[in-house]
Amino acid sequence: MKLSDYADRYSNIRFDRSDGVLEVTLHTRGGEALWGASARSLHNELGHAFVDIARDRETKVVLLTGTGSSFIAAMDPEDRAPEAGLAEMWDRIYPEGVALLESLLAIPVPVIAAVNGPALIHAEIAVLSDIVLAAEHAEFADLAHGLTGVVPGDGVQTVWPMLLGPNRGRYFLLTAQRLSAQEALRLGVVGEVLPADQLLPRAREHARRLAALPHRMLRHTRTVLVRDLRRRLRDEIDLGLAVEALATL
Repeated sequence: MKLSDYADRYSNIRFDRSDGVLEVTLHTRGGEALWGASARSLHNELGHAFVDIARDRETKVVLLTGTGSSFIAAMDPEDRAPEAGLAEMWDRIYPEGVALLESLLAIPVPVIAAVNGPALIHAEIAVLSDIVLAAEHAEFADLAHGLTGVVPGDGVQTVWPMLLGPNRGRYFLLTAQRLSAQEALRLGVVGEVLPADQLLPRAREHARRLAALPHRMLRHTRTVLVRDLRRRLRDEIDLGLAVEALATL
């Protein structure tokens, strides 16, 4: 798999690689990334894109970021599930949901997230990275579940209690709590908080430093760093998504 094989494959993802660092930028119609539910949405495309990235051995480090001043802050009002009923929708959404996080963690090289603004929908995509940097105005929340009447079963039930601790993680999910960048730093969710104009330069600095290391070392390091995360998600995401689906039918 080469970058040219998938560079133009996705509607909501841009790719650019230099010196082994693959920058992956999320967007919606060229603007800030929004979350949708159709077969052309980020929900569908990201799982496939992560598989393509994993198969590309010319990439030594992945740098994941958003567009403009937000990472993923809202739902896309123009992107709806096309299926006639919920059962038919879940036939598609369920495997997409499993692939989204499992394929992210299957990327065999280090992943850096440059959270360029609010990450309020599927913020777990960013915080599962090996190095997480956040702009000063970034926030972290899970607004797609909990108070919206949706079971938080698509991996967030594993990720946030793991990062925040069991009690704080459950509070976060059940109250739709918003964590500021500084609070996320204090709690250990992110590694650095930077002014917005310094975020990408700092992320690229980390990426270049890692990319200068032996490729084999990077791949084996990624393996050991995400081993427990992958095991936990394999054990819990399929049941969690099934329960999330059941509550909507």
